[in-house]
Amino acid sequence: MTDPSGEACPPRTWDRRGFLRSATLATAAPILTTAPILTTAAGRAAAAPLPPAAVTAGPPGAVARLMAVAGPGRDLEWLRSALQIAVELELATIPPYLCAWWSIRDRAGEAAALIADIVHDEMFHMGLACNMLAAVGGTPRIHDAVPAYPSGLPGGVREGLTVYLGGLTRPYVQDVLMGIETPESPLTRAGAVPTIGAFYTALLETFQDLAPVLSPDRQLGTRIGSNTLRPVLGPADVEEAIETIKEQGEGSSVSPDPPHGSHGAPSHYYAFGEIFHGARIREAGGRFEYTGDVLPFPEARPMGAVPAGGWPDPSPEVRRLLGRFDATFSRALRALQAAWTRGSARALSAAVEEMRALEGPAVRLMEIPLPDGSGRTYGPQFRPIS
Repeated sequence: MTDPSGEACPPRTWDRRGFLRSATLATAAPILTTAPILTTAAGRAAAAPLPPAAVTAGPPGAVARLMAVAGPGRDLEWLRSALQIAVELELATIPPYLCAWWSIRDRAGEAAALIADIVHDEMFHMGLACNMLAAVGGTPRIHDAVPAYPSGLPGGVREGLTVYLGGLTRPYVQDVLMGIETPESPLTRAGAVPTIGAFYTALLETFQDLAPVLSPDRQLGTRIGSNTLRPVLGPADVEEAIETIKEQGEGSSVSPDPPHGSHGAPSHYYAFGEIFHGARIREAGGRFEYTGDVLPFPEARPMGAVPAGGWPDPSPEVRRLLGRFDATFSRALRALQAAWTRGSARALSAAVEEMRALEGPAVRLMEIPLPDGSGRTYGPQFRPIS
């Protein structure tokens, strides 16, 4: 398996922080890496096929309503609806994380490496959610599932959180990036709020209660960064997939490091915390604190926050770049939709190529000043074209 520059991708057990610091990855435009040949799960396990089913979206409050359903009322349709929201949640994190990563001028720095790795993980998590939904007979809806930023998270998870698109600043790290990944019980402060992790816990419990037959049809396998996406073919696969999503994002209840794999970096919430505090997290006297080695905050392009409705009255050059970006983004989403609608490795490979093409117009937009004299610049809007 190689990355887009032609270098070999490291196994999950390597120190991924050291790998991502390398100049090879730091100067490469692509984020998502895949094997030359992608595979489907068809024929890899015997299972009674389930007919593909349409699933509903995750409007505000949908997660609260789903989680209010008592255990016996959580049937297969409940599971499909919840998994569609999981797909939307993972997809919704990728644009703000990409904006933060693209805005960093020095890709060889440690902060850039941490964010690049997190983007890989979120793409991996979305693939896991799509595979789980396909396994229970659902068809992920992807193209029309992207929120119009600024917005809340799909389904009303983390009510009160506003996710917007902007360049990397300390407030952006704290308010958006850490806000998305807040654990059920943060190790570095007291208190808890309804989280993505609680939602995934309910998903796992429902899988365990229903014990549905898992079909290999339309599931996909590939390499995404240092992660390996595999089909979910049994209860153990489901548990590993959901626990991996939770732990890579939040860490475990006793450590900021995800126990699934030795990767050399803390889980997402604490990695963002390291960038915000400018120091590595370490354990001291039974407590985790950001008092370790210094982590310099990187110089970033000053992308402004994309306003509701998008950038007003853009110049012809900005309009052209926005149109180019959104058209490419739309093609990527359509290819992803086709990949899990048909179980098409070719379509997934096409989606990867389109994702690789997003960075050029995005960075160019981040170099064009806004006309308001604020010193901020434009940036991508991530608005799919119908």
